[in-house]
Amino acid sequence: MILEVIVLILAIPIGYLLAWMARDELIIGRKWFRIMMVLSILLSILFLILNNFAIFYTLIFILIVAFISYKKGFDKKWTRRKV
Repeated sequence: MILEVIVLILAIPIGYLLAWMARDELIIGRKWFRIMMVLSILLSILFLILNNFAIFYTLIFILIVAFISYKKGFDKKWTRRKV
């Protein structure tokens, strides 16, 4: 249980790192991040009901990373190009 929580906490810096590395794709990917978030929520509820915790935690990890990328897509300082 503790290992799963640690891995989910690590999703936050990984989400920021991926958003920083793909800054130019954050604006055009907002639609896909939103789709990933909705699918992750729905499927994680399904796999929680089915007691498949490995897939549940994986989907929650994807949800956290997609949420960070979605939110950073609206940040003007984050998405502008650096010369």
